[in-house]
Parts: sequence; structure tokens; C-alpha cells
Amino acid sequence: MPDLLQFMMGCRTMNLVDLSAFILVPVALAAGPADYAGADACHPCHAENFTSQSNTSHAHALAPSSPSQRGHWAFGAGLQAITPVTRVGPESYREDGLTWYRAINGYAITLGQHDEKGVVFRTLDPGARFLTCFGCHSTGPLSLGKEEEIIPHEPGVRCEVCHGPAAAHVRDPSHNRLHTPAQLSAVAMNRFCGQCHRTDSQTGEEITGLRDPRNARDQPLRLAASACFLRSGGRLNCVTCHPPHQQLDQNASSYDVRCQSCHANKVHRQQVAGQACASCHMPRVPNGPYLTFANHRIATYSPGNPILPATARVVR
Repeated sequence: MPDLLQFMMGCRTMNLVDLSAFILVPVALAAGPADYAGADACHPCHAENFTSQSNTSHAHALAPSSPSQRGHWAFGAGLQAITPVTRVGPESYREDGLTWYRAINGYAITLGQHDEKGVVFRTLDPGARFLTCFGCHSTGPLSLGKEEEIIPHEPGVRCEVCHGPAAAHVRDPSHNRLHTPAQLSAVAMNRFCGQCHRTDSQTGEEITGLRDPRNARDQPLRLAASACFLRSGGRLNCVTCHPPHQQLDQNASSYDVRCQSCHANKVHRQQVAGQACASCHMPRVPNGPYLTFANHRIATYSPGNPILPATARVVR
């Protein structure tokens, strides 16, 4: 693992734990609350990126629930859904059985659950699964309050998730440079983003592989299996299509210019020439009744089968 990737993955993984029993990275990589400056500290020097990133779904991935919402915490920015989470005891939290879905502008059964009762998780379960949920939806180390409640250092995925703890940089920018994923190779960046967006080592026993539509939401897993990714010579990575300081563009045709940078001479039949590249080569896959995700295993798909490629061949 490259040193830069190791450092950045250490910063990301440390967000999942601030408790000695759950340390997942070497102590040398550990960063405490005092090492984090918070996103607001970035604004004076990086106003454009700060303002843009503040309006992304990443920035609003976790927030305390409002009085009109269910639960204590709202997981998700609402681009597709928001799942309430409630603290139900000194050692447990409940993922609500009902999730708000944008597709219906209302509540329905949470994906993966069977009724409205919800699922209770222990705060310190052996796999740190629930800490992982908070860690991937927040910035900086987690801590426990006096009543053993989980306290995120900064809700939402903000600047220091990708650039690392910035308190020293804020004090003396010239002698404390920050890291950036732009310096990573395509494979390393895929692994870095995949810590939360999931790779082949993090899909869980319930996910059976590339044939399973449930892992369509695991973009790094599927991108890594794409011929476009494997044969691009490192030119195709996550930020090729998704500038990290900007909100996700949901207009499929807006990505055509990226595809054409490698496939400018491809001639399609007239009946498909007017469609967005992604509509055929990255079709949306249903996950439950109300969620869909773009299939990041870039290939050619037959109508009605958005998960299994008709061919994985890349036209050059």
C-alpha cells in the first residue's frame, strides 16, 4: 500500500473509532479530536470549494433529526432516502423500520428490513458495525458521551475526510501541507473511496458477487470489474466523473463528455445515437421498490437486464 494511501485510509478508518478496544489502524496513524479543525476553518482560504461542498449530499450525510423527523439522527441527505436512527438505551441504537424515500415522498419499509419494528444494534458490537455507520457518515473521530451515546466529531462527510486532520495546517499552512486523493493512483483511489462505498473485501456475507443486484450500490466494487477501468491505464477513477466538491450530477447525458474522451470515434446505430452513454452502458439497477443505483460495471447491457452484461467488451 502506498504511504499516501495508508495515511489517508488511516484518517478515514479512524473516523470509525475513538475507543481503544476498536482501534483499526496503527497508533502512529491515529488522530484525535484536537487534530481536526472542522470544515468552517477551511472557508477563509478555500471559499469556493467550501461553499460548493457544503451543498453536496456528502456534507449532509448525517444530521441530528429535526422535530418533524423520526428518531435522533437522520442518515442520508435525501437524494434518494433518509433513514432515522434512534438511541434506545445506554448500549444500543435502533435503525428505524421506516425510511423516507424521495421516489414516493413518504415513508416505507427500510431496505433490508421486513417490518416497521426496526433493528437494534449494540453500540460496541464485536464488528463495530454501527460505529462504522456513524464513521462513514461523519468526519473526525467518534467518541462516547457520559451516557455512552455516540458523539460524531462533525456530522457529514466534510473536508478532513479526504484531506486529513487539518488543525496543524490551519495554524501554519506553509509547513503543514494536506493530502489530496488527486495524488492517488486510480486503483488506490478506488480503494480509498471504497472504504465507505465498499469494495470486494467489504461487501458482507449477504452479498454474493457481481450477479447480485444488491451490490449495485457498491460503486468501487463494480467499477473495479469494468474493462474501461482495467484498460484505461489509470486515466479512469472516481473523480473523473464525480468532482468531489460538487453535488452529484443526476443528468446521465452530462457524463457523455467523459466517455467521449476515450470513445470519440464510436459510431452507434441511429436509434441509440441520441441516448446518453450511461443509459445503455451503466443502467440503473433497482434496489428494493424505491431505490435505484447506476451500475458502475461499465459494459453493454441488454434491455431488461441491467445487472449482467451482454458483453464486457470495450469498443476502441
